[in-house]
Amino acid sequence: MTAPLPTGESQQVPSSPGAVGRWRRPVAVATALGGAAARAPLTLTFVVLLWVVGAATASLGAGPSQQLLRQVGVGVPTLSAGHWWSPFSSLLWCSGIGVYLATSLLWLVIGPPAERRFGPLRTAVLLVGGQVFGTLAGVGLVRLGIAVGEDWTEGLDSQIGAGPLVGMCSVAAALSFRLVALWRRRLQLLVVLVPLVMMLYVGHLQSVQRVAGVAFGLLAGLLMTPERLRRPRRSSHTESRVLVALCVVASALGPLVASLYETARGPFNTFSELYFSRPPTAEDIEYSCSVSADDCAHLKAALHFFDSPGRLMAALVPVLLLVLAEGLRRGLRLAWWLTVIVQAIWIALLGWLLDLLLDQAADLGGTTVVWQLVGEALLLPFLVLALLLTTRRRFDLRLPARDLARLTAVIGATFVATCTAYVGIGWLVRDQYASQATLAALARGLPAEFLPPAYADLVLSSPVPVGGTSQAVETYCGLLFWAVALVALLLAFRRPWVHVDAADAARARDLLTRHGGSTLSFISTWDGNHYWFDEAGEAAVPYRVIATVALTTGDPFGEPAARRRAVAGFARYCDARGWTPCFYSVTPQTLAQGEELGWRSLQVAEDTVVPLPDLAFTGKKWQDIRTSLNKAGKQGITAEWWTWQSAPPQIRDQIRSISEEWVSDKGLPEMGFTLGGLDELADPAVRVLVAIDGDRTVHGLTSWMPVYREGRPVGWTLDFMRRRSEGFRGVTEFLIASAALGFKEEGADFLSLSGAPLARADRGEPPTALQRMLDWMGRSLEPVYGFRSLLAFKAKFQPEYRPMYMLYPDPAALPSITRAIGKAYLPHLTPSQGVRLMRRLSG
Repeated sequence: MTAPLPTGESQQVPSSPGAVGRWRRPVAVATALGGAAARAPLTLTFVVLLWVVGAATASLGAGPSQQLLRQVGVGVPTLSAGHWWSPFSSLLWCSGIGVYLATSLLWLVIGPPAERRFGPLRTAVLLVGGQVFGTLAGVGLVRLGIAVGEDWTEGLDSQIGAGPLVGMCSVAAALSFRLVALWRRRLQLLVVLVPLVMMLYVGHLQSVQRVAGVAFGLLAGLLMTPERLRRPRRSSHTESRVLVALCVVASALGPLVASLYETARGPFNTFSELYFSRPPTAEDIEYSCSVSADDCAHLKAALHFFDSPGRLMAALVPVLLLVLAEGLRRGLRLAWWLTVIVQAIWIALLGWLLDLLLDQAADLGGTTVVWQLVGEALLLPFLVLALLLTTRRRFDLRLPARDLARLTAVIGATFVATCTAYVGIGWLVRDQYASQATLAALARGLPAEFLPPAYADLVLSSPVPVGGTSQAVETYCGLLFWAVALVALLLAFRRPWVHVDAADAARARDLLTRHGGSTLSFISTWDGNHYWFDEAGEAAVPYRVIATVALTTGDPFGEPAARRRAVAGFARYCDARGWTPCFYSVTPQTLAQGEELGWRSLQVAEDTVVPLPDLAFTGKKWQDIRTSLNKAGKQGITAEWWTWQSAPPQIRDQIRSISEEWVSDKGLPEMGFTLGGLDELADPAVRVLVAIDGDRTVHGLTSWMPVYREGRPVGWTLDFMRRRSEGFRGVTEFLIASAALGFKEEGADFLSLSGAPLARADRGEPPTALQRMLDWMGRSLEPVYGFRSLLAFKAKFQPEYRPMYMLYPDPAALPSITRAIGKAYLPHLTPSQGVRLMRRLSG
């Protein structure tokens, strides 16, 4: 095993004296460039060609001249003029130096992985083919839109576009099918959303062409993907939250991006000012001043507002959605509710505008035109709301009551303070307003103070400030409130998730560390558990309540004498609350305590323990393990210890990707309860062992939970275990063997390969009817979750088999206990997944 270098350390290579030292850096740079050119010849060739053509035609600064653009660009005018080559030639020019730089960097990111997976020739076909198809299809869509009367396409028939982004979008879309499941979905979502948002908000010809290019790339990538890999892959619980958050981010950034374009004309940009407010123009002020003194003062005050820091309020809605997206990424129910409310308000506002505009339909071109304008704008919030409602079960984490109370207090106090300041200070300087500023008038103006400027005309009018102090109050009260509210929300969303009762969790962890427990006791530190303590606080039972069943996690732990009394004490605690206690995955010691109470038992798993003091991989029975260790050495694969927090970002990212690929291949949700996932790796006490090659590619990983005795770890339990589908085949055996040798050197007593649910060793005992039913369930679930195969795999390490039991007081409660266990293991199982699971079991 190897250990990582400490942060900041690196190997120092002494420089050579004289000429060799002077030429070392240029030679190294040349060697690196030569290696890059050999690995990605098309990528570097195209970047060089792009810049050479741009320089030769004096196009690097501001893009090709209008005369040249009419020859090499593509659009309705050039195609109508017979320039058949324009879809090809448009690939070699960009619209300015900034676009040249951005395009080159983007291609250097997309091109090399595409060449590795497709080869230079296929990548070139995708690039050119996507450019040609995308530009031609984009022009065709524009002409179709004009023909059917789509207003936003009017004028696009005069635009001419140039740039390789259409073809690059095609390559990126096709490349997504060759990535692991985690990045496949993310890249596909980004490569679809970004061009689509640009088209819907900006609405230029090139944005339409890029969407067409993406469609070409997705179709090409699908056709080039083997049929067995084409099926939709389910995302994990965590990844689903990330994807939903990205969709909300796209809906927030669209108006902001459109605001950078003076000629934005996309269909969703019709009411974009309600998303991103804009200052009044000089023409607006001149006209208002010629009509009404009050309107003139109002617009001048608005212009002053936009010339102050208050202009940040213009982006309030997008910024609020971005903050809420972070909460969605974390899976918080509060963020879900707030986002739903924002979308519902937006829909209600557009509905109110629709009703208002229908009354003026005759002046606007008829009801059809009004419905078209508002209907297009309504589509996005409806889609986002439908997405949120469909995925609502993914957002089930709740802020701890203490954090929620603190958040409410901070936002509430700030709101009251800013309202008081606006009304109180405004009344004190009431002579600094254009109209009479009574307390009632200032109170009526409060709603406008907390809304973006574009909404000012939609609420009751407020006194118009003209003096310095009144203008400062107008500018900073609303801004201060939202600054505090958004920062408070963001901090609350980003706060690490803690137990329902953090104090109880810390108290239970202290007991576990001091007195120890079973091989599975560390699971009690995971989120979702509550804790029962005996009267003296010397023993604890971790549990979770599902329906009316109090389901425990492993054995009680604490002071040995108190631990023996814990089963009876916890039973009395449950009885007082009308719960049915069920001790799950307990050892024979706890089994004996339950049997003294007359409880029933059932073996539900088999623990596999490997003693370490005399461990040596010698003899025929260890042949498979020695083979994996030797093969890893020949392939340059080593085992490295990390904790999740200390692991470099590139290793953490690969671990996420490997886990997501595993979940996607299953097509069914990850199991929880006694089986950990990515979230459980974050505990500093958990150690992660990764198999990594010379290129820093992670081939697999295992995580290990401590088993304590008298304050120190004396054993380690295997929890999280994943391997890369294309990695070293014996990586799991290699990692477990490496961990065993490492723990042995550290003086640990044993290593547990953890319990295999619904699987057990044959001890020659006649099974009961209930045990036979459980064995049948294990056989039925084998094709899906492979518990018995897992037990057979662990046999390679010659473990000691130790049964794990379920203890329950009343056989009549078995149906409810079974449902509770199923809910604990599969808390996020949807009806469609349940149907899929039953089909796979019956098949």
